[in-house]
Amino acid sequence: MKTKVKEMRLRTKMTQQQLADFVDVSARTIISIEKEQYNPSLMLAYRMAEVFGMTVEELCCLKENKELEDKKHEND
Repeated sequence: MKTKVKEMRLRTKMTQQQLADFVDVSARTIISIEKEQYNPSLMLAYRMAEVFGMTVEELCCLKENKELEDKKHEND
């Protein structure tokens, strides 16, 4: 799932470890989210969104991800 985690983390000049500490996960989890290898739980997404002062919908690009998923299902 595409997110804005890396973009927002870099914009706020935060390291992966700093963000991980703020939301109580490992830096490896943040790395995996940024590489789109891991989808955060709803609670983790909410915690990260709070850190960046935005909504979960914005941080997780929910509208864009839904549209991509819908297109994938249309082609099935």
